[in-house]
Amino acid sequence: MIKTTLSRRGFLSGAGALAAMPALIGSGCVSSKYAKRPLPSERLNVGFIGYGTMGHDNMGNFLNNDQVQVVAVCDPNREAPLYGYNAERLGGREPGQRRVNEFYAQQAGRKDYRGCKTFIDFRELLAMPGLDAVVIATPDHWHAVQAIWAARKGKHIYCQKPMSLAIGQGQAMVREVAKAGVTFQVGSQQRSDTYFRMACEFIRNGRIGKLQRIEVGMPGGYTPWGKKPEDLSEIPLAEPPACFGEAGFDLWLGPARKRPFTPAIHRPLSWRWNLDYSGGQITDWGAHHFDIMQWALGKDGSGPVAIENLQSDMPARDKVWNTAAHYSFEVVYVDGTRAFVSDLFDNGVRFIGEGGKEIFVTRGKLVMKPDGLVREKIKPEETHLYVSGQHEKNFVECVYSGKETITPCAVGHRSITISHLANTGLRLGLKKIQWDPQAEQYVGPGAADAEKLMLVTMRGEWSLDPKV
Repeated sequence: MIKTTLSRRGFLSGAGALAAMPALIGSGCVSSKYAKRPLPSERLNVGFIGYGTMGHDNMGNFLNNDQVQVVAVCDPNREAPLYGYNAERLGGREPGQRRVNEFYAQQAGRKDYRGCKTFIDFRELLAMPGLDAVVIATPDHWHAVQAIWAARKGKHIYCQKPMSLAIGQGQAMVREVAKAGVTFQVGSQQRSDTYFRMACEFIRNGRIGKLQRIEVGMPGGYTPWGKKPEDLSEIPLAEPPACFGEAGFDLWLGPARKRPFTPAIHRPLSWRWNLDYSGGQITDWGAHHFDIMQWALGKDGSGPVAIENLQSDMPARDKVWNTAAHYSFEVVYVDGTRAFVSDLFDNGVRFIGEGGKEIFVTRGKLVMKPDGLVREKIKPEETHLYVSGQHEKNFVECVYSGKETITPCAVGHRSITISHLANTGLRLGLKKIQWDPQAEQYVGPGAADAEKLMLVTMRGEWSLDPKV
């Protein structure tokens, strides 16, 4: 694969860059309803849908990839503070545009670079000539709609986790991505981490013997993300903040029900604690840790048969923050494997085997018992798992090659399904919920009520079957 540079591509001519775009892109990357892949000598033209906390995090690895040209940023918010895990960043389409333009200007020594466009409506970005791929870094309630639009436009997709807001959304995304033949990467970046892969390889190759127990620890409570009390007010504002303009906040809400701007919900990241937009800690961290658990168990194409012993402090549905702050439940597989999940466990995944053998993995840490276990090597004839050095780079490489990413759509869907199963049981006040992973259907007592939560009611023109 041949790497190119901005100077060789002649793309840094300010306003003239956009006019020159068709020549840069070449016939292999013209916008189409069918997935196309660039030639090795061509750049992958990427647009960002959403530039907030996660968009900011993803942007650097795309900008620093010589095979990528970031050409547009879309966000209904023009510019606002309080993004980032300490409320330390600016978010919105204009900060995103400035970052892109400044990066390419500095890279090529051309202060007049103005090649990054901005959009308020993601549908306009998807209609942009020459666009090859998108990064979807919006709140969770938007992921399914935007991914389906992008797939039907033939765009390759890097979609942040949690991949969906409900199981039925994930099922629709899997169908559309397969039909379009586009490359899809779920932003569950732990799969690209060496420690997590090592832990999964050791489990898959029986290094701790027969699994006796799995413990999945995830955070509890509600995180304010560095915000001041006034930024967490439950009193709706008379008007949305000026950064949204005339119709921007309605577009931010999109398929979610119409409601006034409420700081405690609609400030950056706070939406994670409201079921209209996300599933709380159970989906936010479950998307990561259940993904690793499924990988270790070889269950990427399947899932559990039940969620049992469900307990939580689930607030009333009409509360501003209405996701579970504290919770515990057990994930049960058909072979009897059982994972115990709680916000009281250490954050990470612990695999407990025979004879005191144990593996605990979390971000930046891998602990094996006995100590000498970590020095064992996986033999050539044993199971070796997918190696990906960097999650965004893996996505780009797979767009060019046509190979499957390390976390494709169908895999991400199966992983987040576990979180949705748990949240469904908690919302219905059930102690146990049963699931057929082959048919992807609820079974047993409570199935009819659970089935009603397979999809989310969408407002106005929005649907999972858009007329693209």
